Amino acid sequence: MVKSKNLTWHEGQVSRTSREELLGQKGVTIWFTGLSGSGKSTIAVAAEAALREEGRLTYILDGDNVRQGLNSNLGFSPEDRTENIRRIGEVAKLFTDAGVIVLTAFISPYRADRDQVREIMAGGDFLEVHVSADVETCEKRDVKGLYAKARAGEIPEFTGISAPYEEPEKPEVVLDSAAQSVEESVDQLLGFLRDKGYLSA
Repeated sequence: MVKSKNLTWHEGQVSRTSREELLGQKGVTIWFTGLSGSGKSTIAVAAEAALREEGRLTYILDGDNVRQGLNSNLGFSPEDRTENIRRIGEVAKLFTDAGVIVLTAFISPYRADRDQVREIMAGGDFLEVHVSADVETCEKRDVKGLYAKARAGEIPEFTGISAPYEEPEKPEVVLDSAAQSVEESVDQLLGFLRDKGYLSA
């Protein structure tokens, strides 16, 4: 909710369409969601590299990275998680309007928060990608040692252990990271982007 009542949107002279034509692509937010350890960041990084090889302009917004800057004042309470996603949604919207292919890698455990980001964007600008892997699979990977700490009670409100994760009901893409390789997931995602026309302006 905007607090100030004395604001007027200022239009520029360069349209989004002209920016997309310049880049030869359509701006879009690819929203990776899934449990910690499901492979969101790994797939996002690999997808970005593959898109760069095709000459695409991209940018990754990663959960851990953003919490070290823009959202460094937020914790992991339900309220802070909601504000975390709200801010990221607004940033992603700006990048998308610039014609950039944005890849966001956030657990974003609450369905309502993800839906809220979808609602602030134009139709087709938000692609929800569920990186699907169960807790057991993610815990076996435990790359950062977070599950072990959560099981020991050292990390409160840890998604999948002591805090809920609400799976997407109708994601645009489901990547089964427990059954397929990173390369297969990237190929599936890029195939979707091509089929839907995001890689041609």
